Amino acid sequence: MVGLPARGKTYMSKKLTRYLNWIGMPTKVFNVGEYRREAVKNYSSYDFFKADNESAVKIRQQCALAALRDVESYLTEEGGQVAVFDATNTTRERRDMILDFGSENGFKIFFIESVCDDPSVIATNIMEVKVSCPDYQDCNKTDAMEDFHKRIECYRVHYEPLDPDQYDRSLSFIKVIDVGRRFLVNRIQDHVQSKIVYYLMNIHVQPRVIYLCRHGESMHNLQGRLGGDSGLSPRGRKFSGALSTFVKEQNLTDLKVWTNQMCCSIQTAESLGVPYEQWKALNEIDAGVCEEMTYDEVKEKYPEEFALRDQDKYYYRYPTGESYQDLVQRVEPVIMELERQENVLVICHQAVMRCLLAYFLDKSAEEMPYLKCPLHTVLKLTPIAYGCKVESISLNVEAVNTHRERPEEMKKNSGTLIRRNSVTPLTSPEPNIKKPRDNYSGRGTYTRSLQNIKNTFLILSCTHFCPQNSIN
Repeated sequence: MVGLPARGKTYMSKKLTRYLNWIGMPTKVFNVGEYRREAVKNYSSYDFFKADNESAVKIRQQCALAALRDVESYLTEEGGQVAVFDATNTTRERRDMILDFGSENGFKIFFIESVCDDPSVIATNIMEVKVSCPDYQDCNKTDAMEDFHKRIECYRVHYEPLDPDQYDRSLSFIKVIDVGRRFLVNRIQDHVQSKIVYYLMNIHVQPRVIYLCRHGESMHNLQGRLGGDSGLSPRGRKFSGALSTFVKEQNLTDLKVWTNQMCCSIQTAESLGVPYEQWKALNEIDAGVCEEMTYDEVKEKYPEEFALRDQDKYYYRYPTGESYQDLVQRVEPVIMELERQENVLVICHQAVMRCLLAYFLDKSAEEMPYLKCPLHTVLKLTPIAYGCKVESISLNVEAVNTHRERPEEMKKNSGTLIRRNSVTPLTSPEPNIKKPRDNYSGRGTYTRSLQNIKNTFLILSCTHFCPQNSIN
């Protein structure tokens, strides 16, 4: 990170880390301010950040080096893939030190500079985040604001912004200007940096609320069946009416409503009486050969598959179906669009809602498949400075409980997990041909058939253009 204090560097660091971890890229923030607070227990004043305070400069340098040592350990010994070095890094000397560190260890370096001169944005950031930090725990807000502004001026004197035209033209970086009003991107090296840029260009800091809820209770919910595409039960229809009343009470004229292409979700959205958008990406997890079966039926017919899913629910992929890991990749565009929007209501299914909730609440892959998302309950998510506040609102319509806890024996088992993937053979006898999931109005079957045709054409095209005798 690069930039003067109170420019949202830590905000971006935490959001970016949450996103990269969610998509399966182990990431950790190393905040040099925390190292400094550990080294200097009692903060006195902005004098500590003056360039001519030699003892303080030495301490700050030692803290930065300690953080970099931990970065090295995280990336080389602990399985980390991305480390976010969260500090001001406002001088070329400091950035050259980081580049040397990267070169010595074979790490790629990508700079994210936050530039903002809007006094209102800076004041808001100081008031909401900085005056409540440990440095000012025994200080009134007015004095804390004044001291922090003076701290900023200590950095401003020696601030050397990234220079895309001369000194830094060979570096990989993005400048985020005025909290996303404008961006400058320089020399992107790989897909990780590309993802980071795309993500940062879609986030914003405007106040908003995101509502997540499942469809009304369906007939398959009552029967305890996986997947399928059944309509609403009588209680499900009652919930859709209650949801309509709830939405009106929120009095959000600009509220966007998103749902998937499955019957029960569409019936729930229709009852709202407002325009809504269908996302195929929000369809429920595909249970493959287990679609429309109960858990007892799965256990009886495919006992080893049943045990494998209990062993590692996040990575387990239903035969000819999907895993939670697949689902995360599928709903990633939804997350990106949610970051772009303001107030949104998402009506979806249990597994999809768990994926979305895990992103906003920073839950691990192990926790994700067991998050509680009960029917007929709305979760109200309000993004705040460094996280997200969640409020659970029951609409007082009874529904069946579809939550299945993680088996106790699996909680105790800390051994190596067997993880399914696309090339792992079935452990159970080869099942019958999978029954296709019929999406609303028959779209699912037609889409799959069309996809099969596209795949066939793709194979033919590849064969046609390959030189003779070149295919093994």
